[in-house]
Amino acid sequence: MSFILRNIFNIFFPDLCVICEDQLIEGEEVLCISCRSDLPHTNFCEWKNNKVEKSFQGRIPVLAATSLLYYKRKGKVQKMIHQLKYKNQQKVGVLLGNWLSEEIIGSKRFDKIDFIIPVPLHPNKFKKRGYNQVTTFGQTLANRLDSILLENVLIRVSKSKTQTSKNRMERSINVEEKFDLNNPDILNDKHVLLIDDLITTGATLEACCVQLLKVDNIEISIATMAYTM
Repeated sequence: MSFILRNIFNIFFPDLCVICEDQLIEGEEVLCISCRSDLPHTNFCEWKNNKVEKSFQGRIPVLAATSLLYYKRKGKVQKMIHQLKYKNQQKVGVLLGNWLSEEIIGSKRFDKIDFIIPVPLHPNKFKKRGYNQVTTFGQTLANRLDSILLENVLIRVSKSKTQTSKNRMERSINVEEKFDLNNPDILNDKHVLLIDDLITTGATLEACCVQLLKVDNIEISIATMAYTM
């Protein structure tokens, strides 16, 4: 697209910040400078025994774990993830994948990651939505971390009931999610990074790890876009 045509296109279809919906200026991508600077960053990559890692202690062995941002209802992070999850704004996944990969590389707390595995959607939900909201996030991480995204090894085999009306403890007790493995031998002796968009109780990620830990000599790390405050 020529410079002139691009400027005309931007007049009628300007790039907008996915959070505040103000028009982006030159040098801004996905988020305006104001919204990005206001995001509640966790710094968990630099923090051994951070809140994510502590949430899995005594439950599953995790080599390292992190979340990029803090999440709270009606906050900016919720709006951004909503745009990715329900509006197919895949550029959010790219932004967060690039941001988190820089932190993982800089932290030196994560050993070489062989495979990145997203928490899968149930086939019915995938068919309805048409995409897994963490696929682009995962592919971006894989590109930056010199790793491979595997989407068909971990499979969801039961559909969970909605948990939006349940409190934190009820979610932990009443999770009805089950997973299975397809061609698990590919994971033997590998370090995998299990990824998701949001961690609340960690029950879904724990259920995934229960299956992954059936693999011989596997090591598991965990990374999510956000952590519920």
